[in-house]
Amino acid sequence: MKLHKESKGTLIVAGIAFTVISILSVYFLEMWGLAIILPLLIIYGLIFWFFRVPNRDILNHKENVIAPVDGKVVMIKHVEETEFIQGKAIQVSIFMSPLNVHICRYPVSGEVIYKKYHPGKYLVAWHEKSSTENERTTVAVQSLTNHIVVFRQIAGYVARRIVFNCNEGDSAKAGHEFGFIKFGSRMDVFLPLDAEITCKIGQKTKGGIDTIAKMNA
Repeated sequence: MKLHKESKGTLIVAGIAFTVISILSVYFLEMWGLAIILPLLIIYGLIFWFFRVPNRDILNHKENVIAPVDGKVVMIKHVEETEFIQGKAIQVSIFMSPLNVHICRYPVSGEVIYKKYHPGKYLVAWHEKSSTENERTTVAVQSLTNHIVVFRQIAGYVARRIVFNCNEGDSAKAGHEFGFIKFGSRMDVFLPLDAEITCKIGQKTKGGIDTIAKMNA
């Protein structure tokens, strides 16, 4: 199993902390210290699982809007997107639990025309206001179908680090990685009003594979 490059620092810090705690537990508590070591090993194993990079065959897409993350669709609604579109759009929000793969992928192919990082709060990621008040990033792509698609990484109560590796002028390829969020969060995708939404509330998504909408050229 491959691990994401963002795992390195977290695994080193966690490994050192768990080793020190384990040694002190055995030294001071002797056999009772084993009761502390076992949960630590389980937690360390979960951290490994969190940073996994699954092998996925990413296809070329033009009209399809691809799920940008693994998770569950928690919102589909018409909203006013005020940062870049500055008008009405369809918002599709996908919530990621700490057990989901947290690689963030481009939902559409095209050209990156906007990016911005916003510091903010750490409300629980499923809270509606987290889209505009939490720490977040916003990226806009001019799609191959000549539509503007905006998508937003949102930090949650647990997630405290957002990574997005894209710049204006970059070529976006649907399903391919552009960022990562550590430990539970949300992705919002803002689509044009004429987009055909193909996902449903409560549906589980597989990032880079599942189609959440379609846009005609």
